[in-house]
Amino acid sequence: MPSLVHYLPIATTLIALPFAAVVLVRWRRRGGPHLLWWGIGLLAYGAGTAVEAATTLFGWHQALFKAWYITGALLGGAPLAQGTVYLLLSRRTANRLTAALLTLVAVAAFCVLLAPVDAGLVEPHRLSGRVLAWHWVRLFSPFINSYAFVFLVGGAALSAVRYARDPAARHRFLGNAAIAVGALLPGIGGSATRFGHTEVLYVTELIGLVLIWAGFRVITSGVAKEPVETSQVTQRPMV
Repeated sequence: MPSLVHYLPIATTLIALPFAAVVLVRWRRRGGPHLLWWGIGLLAYGAGTAVEAATTLFGWHQALFKAWYITGALLGGAPLAQGTVYLLLSRRTANRLTAALLTLVAVAAFCVLLAPVDAGLVEPHRLSGRVLAWHWVRLFSPFINSYAFVFLVGGAALSAVRYARDPAARHRFLGNAAIAVGALLPGIGGSATRFGHTEVLYVTELIGLVLIWAGFRVITSGVAKEPVETSQVTQRPMV
């Protein structure tokens, strides 16, 4: 029987979807590919936790498992990281990295869809990549998630460091620090899942998303209050 922690993805999904809507509305108003990618990333995040919730409520099904692996293990952080790529790098470099990332994810997802499942390893209410009979398929996710870690966590951490010594930009420091920690937590949970501890992922997904939204709110609220100066117009904060 599922325990209380197995129902956490329901709450995470209910947070991810309105958060995605907020970011996409901001993209429609202000433009910028980074906001679009962050919105897509939050939708993917919510899709992954929705599948986790469905597994808790209805039990393990192969279609749900493969949808979870694609949206979670492959797309859990990559689109969010791609938003930061567009924020920090040149458009040409970001476009090239987008093409490479989408190609890798597409190949990995195709392999996941074709991979047989070892029914003997299936647990009724627990999701784990261990059930993939083609074990080599699981080698895609570390590469994709390492990419996400470098740009999503690293980008937020870099921004936090840049603003740490500026009292006027304290909200940017605090917001980016929260985003960095929030982005790191699901990665820790994903690593635990590889060893069969899926419950750790459910906890870190929820806490991580709350921290990311809190960081986003701190930054955007502070930006709205800042005086518009020439030096600020040329800055590119995390949001």
